[in-house]
Amino acid sequence: MQPYLTLTRRELGAYFLSLSGYIIIAAVTFLLGLSFVVLLVKLQQEPTTVPVTEMFYITQFFWLILLLATPVITMRLFALEKFSGTFETLMTAPVTELQVVLAKFTAGVVFYTLTWLPLLGCLLIVRHFSNERASFDAGVVGCTFLGILLIGGVFVSLGCCASAITKSQVAAAMISLMFGISVFCLGVLADRFPSETGWQAQVLSSLAIFEQMHDFARGVVDTRTVVLYLSLTLFFLFLTLRIVESRRWK
Repeated sequence: MQPYLTLTRRELGAYFLSLSGYIIIAAVTFLLGLSFVVLLVKLQQEPTTVPVTEMFYITQFFWLILLLATPVITMRLFALEKFSGTFETLMTAPVTELQVVLAKFTAGVVFYTLTWLPLLGCLLIVRHFSNERASFDAGVVGCTFLGILLIGGVFVSLGCCASAITKSQVAAAMISLMFGISVFCLGVLADRFPSETGWQAQVLSSLAIFEQMHDFARGVVDTRTVVLYLSLTLFFLFLTLRIVESRRWK
């Protein structure tokens, strides 16, 4: 456990010791603030009884942040160490491949979660200045952050896998971004054809990320969605572990 915690602190420190970490936080904060400026303008025009989190989810900023932030967060995890030559030194230390993979994934998820914390501040500001206090609910906010964390875990684990494949941070970011866009397109198809029948439609409906995240934003937790996201996260972490272990055969 101690090597895992030490590696996690090391990876987290790398985000805050480099300029890129602060650029990511600043960019996400800017997009979150811009989105809530739009929401405040809408609330001034007409009142609403729906949760503010649901109004935020409907905007394009949510998916823009998710699709662009995770590739940039994860691209350096393995690729930078391979490029700089420190990866082999790390793997000769008294740590296991599993500890390395879990530590890098944990650091990525923690930093990803930190970038979303300004969302809570924006929600509190809306609650303070809005006349519709009932539109803000702690349970709904918790469910929204749970959904953000779960789907973020999938994207971060995929980013870890992409970063472990290549020495190029740009290539790792592009692979992760293309996966995110593919998932986004599958969500669009599932949203366009919700009434289709057959096993193909059932598989497609399980990837209906728009409706799934919409449920979280409304304060609804579907255990099937939770299991799906956790399973995908574990699957990509398993692939990452196998990629890291394959170095023994080179």
